[in-house]
This record gives sequence, C-alpha cells and structure tokens, in this order.
Amino acid sequence: MTPRKPVVALVGRPNVGKSTLFNRLIGRRTAIVEDVPGTTRDRIYGESDWNGVAFVVIDTGGLEAPTGLAGEPSSPANLALATDSALFVEHIQNQARLAMEEADAIILVVDGKEGLTAADLDVAEVLRTTQKPVFVAVNKAESEQRRLDAVEFWNLGLGEPIPISAYHGHGVGDLLDAVVAALPPHPTDDEEEDEAVSIAIVGRPNVGKSSLLNALLGTERAIVSEVPGTTRDPIDTHVVYNRQKIVLIDTAGIRRRGKVEPGIEKYSVLRSMRSIDRADVALLLIDATEGVTAQDAHVAGYVLEKYKGVVVVVNKWDALEKDAYTMHNFTEMVRQELQFLSYVPVIYISARTGQRIHTVLPTALEVAEARRHRLSTSELNELLRAAYDATSPPGKGGRVLRIYYGTQVSIEPPTFVIFVNDPELVHFSYERYLENQIRAYYPFTGTPIRLIFRQRTSNRK
Repeated sequence: MTPRKPVVALVGRPNVGKSTLFNRLIGRRTAIVEDVPGTTRDRIYGESDWNGVAFVVIDTGGLEAPTGLAGEPSSPANLALATDSALFVEHIQNQARLAMEEADAIILVVDGKEGLTAADLDVAEVLRTTQKPVFVAVNKAESEQRRLDAVEFWNLGLGEPIPISAYHGHGVGDLLDAVVAALPPHPTDDEEEDEAVSIAIVGRPNVGKSSLLNALLGTERAIVSEVPGTTRDPIDTHVVYNRQKIVLIDTAGIRRRGKVEPGIEKYSVLRSMRSIDRADVALLLIDATEGVTAQDAHVAGYVLEKYKGVVVVVNKWDALEKDAYTMHNFTEMVRQELQFLSYVPVIYISARTGQRIHTVLPTALEVAEARRHRLSTSELNELLRAAYDATSPPGKGGRVLRIYYGTQVSIEPPTFVIFVNDPELVHFSYERYLENQIRAYYPFTGTPIRLIFRQRTSNRK
C-alpha cells in the first residue's frame, strides 16, 4: 500500500550511520545501531516531520559492492557476525532498491571520516538511474576539517554534498530543509482515519515469521532465510483487508532470557517486546514439525503479560504426515502445553505453500473485535447473579464471599470491576469460575480478560 505521506529512503553502503540518522529523524531509538557492517538488513519505517511537513522515513540495509563487505569488523569478536552478514549481501541490496522504488526522495549517506570510496561510487552509479531527487549526506563530519573535506563527494555526480553529524545533530536541519522542499504535496484533510488493527507476528527464531508476512502480502517484504535470527528489527507494513486497515508487525525471534546473546540480539528482543506492547493481536507461530516447546510457552507468556489478543498459528503443517486425527491431537497437545490459552483459536497453515493462509487475517480480526466488545452493566450483573446462585463461593475462616455488583470499566483488554464484601475472600478457583461464566455468555475469543475485585465502600445494595 502506498503511504499517504511522502517517503524518504536512507541508502548507502554499510556502517556509514544510516540507522543513527534514522533514529535522529524519527526522534526515538528504533533502528539497531552497532559498529558492525550489515547490522540493518530489512527496511525499517518511521514517521517524522520538519517545518510542518510530515513524511515517512525508511532505513535500509547497506547497498554493497559485489566484491564483499565494505570495511572491516571492528574487533575479532565481530568477525563471525560480519561473515554472517556477507550471506545477506544480495538480499540487502534488493531491500534497498525496493525502498528506493517506494521513496519520493532519497538520502545517500556517506562516511566523511573515511572519505570517498569505490563502494560510494558504485552506489552513486545505481542512484543516477533514478528520477527521484537524491541528497548526499556526508555523515561523521563533526570537525571543521571534515566539513571542508566533504567537497570531494561532488565526484559522486549527485549534487552538492551536505556535511552532517547524525550522532550530534549538526547539519541535519540543513539536510531536512533541502529534502522537504523537494517532497511532493500530500493530502492534509482533517478526516479521521479508521483506527488500524495492529497485528504482531511473534515466536521463537526460525518458525517462519517472515515467510508468513510475505505470504500474507503476496510479495517479498522481508528477508527469508534458513539461518535463525535473520529478522532483527521490527517491521511495520500497512495493508487494507476487507476495508479494515491493518498494521502487520514482523519481529525478531524471542528466546528465553538465559539464551539471549548480548549486543544486537539483545536489542532485537527488546524491540520485539515493545512491538508486542503496541499490538492489538499477536500471531504466535509454532513449528508443526517440532510441536509446542518451552520457548513457545515463554513467548506466549510475554504476550499475555501485556493482555494482548492471541491466535496460535501452527506453521509448516504441510511437512507432517497426517491422518484423520492429526489436527485434533495436535490441538489437544497445544491446549495441554499452553493451558492458559484455552480460549485462543488454533489454526493450521503452511506459509511456504500458502495452505490456509486465507484464515489468518479473518481470525486475527475476530480476536481484535472481541477485545473491543463491551458488556452492558445489566448483562454482566445478570450473569454474575446466575453464576453465584449456581455455585456458592468457598468460605474462609467462617466468612463467605458476597458479590454485590459489577461493571465493565474498559476494553482492550476487556476489564471488569466486581464489588464484593472482601476481596481477600476471592479464591483463585472461583475467580476462574467467574471468568468461565463470562466467556460462556460472550466468548471474548482469543483475548484475555481482567477481573478486578474491590470492596464496596458505600451502603448501596
């Protein structure tokens, strides 16, 4: 989907500071910044504005010369990571070219500290084929001498180089003045857009999250590889499905805390957690060939800690030999291993073949709708009275729990406040019983609900 706002793409060879400039433009730390070439692999989107002009910024993987990585690893410890990045050179180039196709303006970021390189000339040769306006940002030009030396980048043939320091912010205003002046006008109507449903694709590494995203979009939106951990940054993709606006969020694989490596992987997991925090629904992917693992339960715990809607998506279903009972038995196993997800729908797909992909978004939207459902006070109190009359609560120390009334105070997640004589008398089993009675009346498919018990402070009967 073409964004309504103009789009500015940041391109350039690896390790010139594109992600630092991206974070500077959007005003928060979103892209991973590390002194290792090839850290940013996929396109990362963010929103920015300058002098009242709003636009979308795309951070890309480094455009790279075919001969190999530009620059050397900063330390022997980073050698393996740099070698790993070499596997993604062609993918990274494709991601950057796709971003250039989407962009209304392009910022070529170069390194003022290293000076003009052959790789910069190769990138410039690619950019000269576009009709889009291109701006040369000479980064790391903190000193007066580097600002003067920036003139050598005239040799790129892309116009006047603009010296900046993305880290300190020097010169970024001059760069943005030039960029926004070249952006096309965009609609500024005050009509409120329909609220989009945010759907995060989550799971442990290498269960097919990026493959599912690509299958849903029908195009190569994210890099897909058999190497676990390919996706490091959360990716937002805006789509429309049956007139409903949706934001699809692809995330890095989440491991248990003890298995998270320091550095880039650590930051990726933290960003994945923040992605879950801003999502309405999480698609929890499980590998059908491996079954439910402890890590799957751990990821589910992350999601439910935030009271998000959940759809369990069993991927690679085509890889199993099946009979008439396979799906039923697998579902029972999911229910048993993830006991707290008894209200969550389980669907079976193959992102590789497209099997049942058409069920994913409708199920996620059903869960999103359930998160927004509101029971009237009369409905809630009627079912609370019926539940209390059908099953009396257990006593404690000769005292018995009394339920006076309840009300739903919020949605997303559905939250109910129930006034009682003493909250300490509410046994966890009876709380679960009341939740089940509420779900029997309205299932709240896929979404956790919150029950808050408060002591009545008035004489209201």
